[in-house]
Amino acid sequence: MTRTIMLQGTGSDVGKTILVAGLCRLASNRGLKVAPFKPQNMSNNAAVSDDGGEIGRAQWLQALAARTPSSVHMNPVLLKPQSETGSQIIVQGRVFGQAKGRDYQRLKPQLLGAVMDSFERVAEGRDLVIVEGAGSPAEINLRAGDIANMGFATRAGVPVVLVGDIDRGGVIASLVGTHTILPEEDRNQIAGYIINKFRGDVTLFDEGIAAIEAFTGWPCFGVVPWLKAAGRLPAEDSVVLERLVKGGGGALKVAVPVLSRIANFDDLDPLAAEPEVDLVFVRAGDRLPADAGLVVLPGSKSTIADLEEFRSHGWDRDLSMHVRRGGRVIGICGGYQMLGRSVADPLGLEGHSRTVQGLGLLDVETVMAAEKTVRNSKAHSLEHDVPLSGYEIHLGVTTGPDTLRAPISIDGRADGAGSADGRVVGTYLHGLFSSDLYRQRLLAGFGIEGGGRSYRDMVDEALDDLASELEQRLSRQWLAELLG
Repeated sequence: MTRTIMLQGTGSDVGKTILVAGLCRLASNRGLKVAPFKPQNMSNNAAVSDDGGEIGRAQWLQALAARTPSSVHMNPVLLKPQSETGSQIIVQGRVFGQAKGRDYQRLKPQLLGAVMDSFERVAEGRDLVIVEGAGSPAEINLRAGDIANMGFATRAGVPVVLVGDIDRGGVIASLVGTHTILPEEDRNQIAGYIINKFRGDVTLFDEGIAAIEAFTGWPCFGVVPWLKAAGRLPAEDSVVLERLVKGGGGALKVAVPVLSRIANFDDLDPLAAEPEVDLVFVRAGDRLPADAGLVVLPGSKSTIADLEEFRSHGWDRDLSMHVRRGGRVIGICGGYQMLGRSVADPLGLEGHSRTVQGLGLLDVETVMAAEKTVRNSKAHSLEHDVPLSGYEIHLGVTTGPDTLRAPISIDGRADGAGSADGRVVGTYLHGLFSSDLYRQRLLAGFGIEGGGRSYRDMVDEALDDLASELEQRLSRQWLAELLG
């Protein structure tokens, strides 16, 4: 019989994703057939699963940790925010529709069937499934029709472990408060809790553990320190961008403008891992640094809205100056579309029908189309003559003279565009920088060495380090019960 456990948080960004990944790798290291599952995710960091649909990038990473092929059923409902109030809804890997927040609350009960179907598929033939919740079960205003936390756990009969983030403060209150506010049925589903992101001597929290148990009766399954290995893994949520600090003094400064609807920003992680690269995330109110050698425009969930925001910050002028100074620009997916002469949305897929002027650095035009491209792809860099692999997730067709200088071939067809002087290029291929040879050739063009270490091996090592740390820090009795 398949064993199952669900990690829910006392709030968002408490570290559930990393803990699930670490537990998946730990179970795999012990020879178990394990898989991750997240009923509902909200993220613009999407991946293409091995069975060809969209899932959250975090579940793709967790499948990698579990050493099992990724599947759309590991994340049956994916919400991709397009505005402050509305999201695109992906169900079992395919576009289901769009909805604003209040409309989605009414829609959730209809999606429970797909969630339970996917859960059964993931569990089939496996020893263990580790489920990740979303947000917090204490959001009782969202409990009716819930499919992300206790609504799923009670329906599937899955025991829950609460995760509290001690780094943000108030962890005792958050755990005790969750116990207090939950209805009895939900409270009875909780088996215990984990304290995450602890700094210093864990024995200093012994009295805190005693206090939590006195109020709740829940056992503590471990106090987990701030896991350094987590910093070597792709981040799921764009909230992490708000905490990144500037500057490492690398030989090459790479500037990345951070826009409201940034998507798939983990494309940049391989560059960030390079010792000689100083990756700078530029936020509203800051200028694109004049000493940057390369500017990367990452993906966007709403190209037109982000393009307008890009201009509102004055970054269009900064980028033009960067190119005139001899700097290079790489646009990926939505970033590629922004670099052209215009972006047209005749069907109103991103809000309402309109055409806006692009940044004009590539002689191409993009027209948004209803059909969405979602696929894993084998590719080749025509610019550097090295193999690539990645994935495509995009709306829109881009045409124009500069596509004759496509920098990449994807599955035998030309992709992207390049300027006549070669300093500005764009492509629809995500995962471009993950190719070690490509990264090496790209950085060599700036006179620095790079690409010496396999980025995928670095991620794999980080997952093993996570598993080792959790094995030491979590309750041995609980791990024995969980892992058998």
